[in-house]
Amino acid sequence: MDERFEKLKKYNLWGKSAPSFGFIRTGYTDRIYAYKGNRLVKVLVGQRRAGKSYILRQLASKLVESGVNTKNIFFINRELADFDFLKTYKDLDDLFKLYKTLLKPRGRIYLFIDEVQNIEGWEHFVNSYSQDYIDEYELFISGSNSKMLSGELATLLSGRYVCFEIFPFSFKEYIGINGKEQSKNSFIEYMSSGGMPELFMLPDQELRRNYISALKDTVLLRDIIQRYHIKDARLLEDIFIYLVNNASNLLSVRNISNYFKSSGRKTSYDTVSAYIGYIEDAYLAHRVERYNIRGKETIAGNCKYYINDLSFNNYLYQGFGYGAGYLLENIVYLELARMGFDVYVGSIKDKEVDFVAIKGDRIVYVQSAYMLMDKETIAREYSALESIDDSYEKIVVSLDDIELPIREGIKHIQAWNFCK
Repeated sequence: MDERFEKLKKYNLWGKSAPSFGFIRTGYTDRIYAYKGNRLVKVLVGQRRAGKSYILRQLASKLVESGVNTKNIFFINRELADFDFLKTYKDLDDLFKLYKTLLKPRGRIYLFIDEVQNIEGWEHFVNSYSQDYIDEYELFISGSNSKMLSGELATLLSGRYVCFEIFPFSFKEYIGINGKEQSKNSFIEYMSSGGMPELFMLPDQELRRNYISALKDTVLLRDIIQRYHIKDARLLEDIFIYLVNNASNLLSVRNISNYFKSSGRKTSYDTVSAYIGYIEDAYLAHRVERYNIRGKETIAGNCKYYINDLSFNNYLYQGFGYGAGYLLENIVYLELARMGFDVYVGSIKDKEVDFVAIKGDRIVYVQSAYMLMDKETIAREYSALESIDDSYEKIVVSLDDIELPIREGIKHIQAWNFCK
C-alpha cells in the first residue's frame, strides 16, 4: 500500500483510529453547516490554535451523522508532520486522485484541508475542484493568515466562497467545557485566564504560562518571521508586547514609532506599520477604527487595538498594570466580533463611546465599565450614550452585582450575561 495513503487513512473517519472531536462548538458548526449543499468554498480563518482543526473535524462528523458515507470525506491537516510531503498543490492533487482510485467514493465528496496556506499554490487546487461541474465536490478549508483571501483565490473565486472567523473560546464556551455556572465568579476566572482551547487541558499556572509563551513564539516565527522574512524579530515581539499592554487605548502608528525611537531603537514609521499589519494578519490583535456617530463615517488617525485572547496578558505580561476594566473592554469587543458585528470606537461631540457595533441595519452602542460604584461614575459612563439622539440599542456592561434599571432607554447588562 502507498505510504501516502496510509498516512491519509490514519487521520480520516474511514480509517482505523477515531479522531478526537473535542468540545463541540455548536455556535460555529451550526452556522457553517447551514451553508452546506452548494459549491461555495467554506473558509475558516483565525489565529493558530484557536480551534479551527477541531471545528473542521466536528463538521465532518456532522456530515456522517446526516448520512454521508465516511469514504466520501477527504481530510488532511497540513500542520501535521505526516503530511510534510504535500509541498505543492500538485502533490495534493496526486494524493486526492490516489484516494479516489483506492476508495472509489460515489456521489459528492467533501474535502477538508486544514492550514491550507502551507501548500504552495493551494488556490489552484481549491479553484479547480470547487468549480468542477462534472463531479460533485464541496470544500472546507482553514488558514491562519488573513491575507490568504486577499490574493489570487479571491480573484479566481470572485465571491464564490464564504468566510468564518474563528475566535478562542467565548465565556459561554468556557463555562460549557468546565461545567461551571454562568456567574460573576466564573466570568472573573475566565477574564483572568483566557479562551485558548488547550489551556483547559493544563492543570496549573506554570504549564499554562509555558504553553502561551510557546504559542506566541510559534505564531510570531511561523506566521510572521518566516513568512515575511522579518529582519528585526526582537522589534516585532516588542511591538506585539506594546499592543498587548496598550489594548483599549487610542494609538497611532506614528506614536508607536516615536515611542520605540525614543527608547533608542533603530526603526521607521513604515517598519512599525508593516509589523503591526503582520500581527493583525496572524490574528494576534484586531484594529478598531474610530467612527463619527453623527456623520456616520470612519475617522482617520488614532485607533484602538484589542488582543485576540487575554491569555497573552494574563500569563505573559501581567506586570504592566493592565486593569480589570481594560480586560473587560477587550472581552466585550471579542464578544461583539464573535456575533458578527463590524465594530468601531464611537465619537460624538467630545465624548467617546467604547463600541459602535453594526450588522446589516442593526446598530448597538455599547459602553464598558468595570464597576458603577456611585452616582458620579454612573453619570460619567452613561453620558456618552445619552448624547446620542437616535433610537438604536444602547447598553452599558459592567461587573456590578446588581443589574441597574433602564435609564433614558439605556440598558445595563452584567458582563457574565452579555453573551445572551
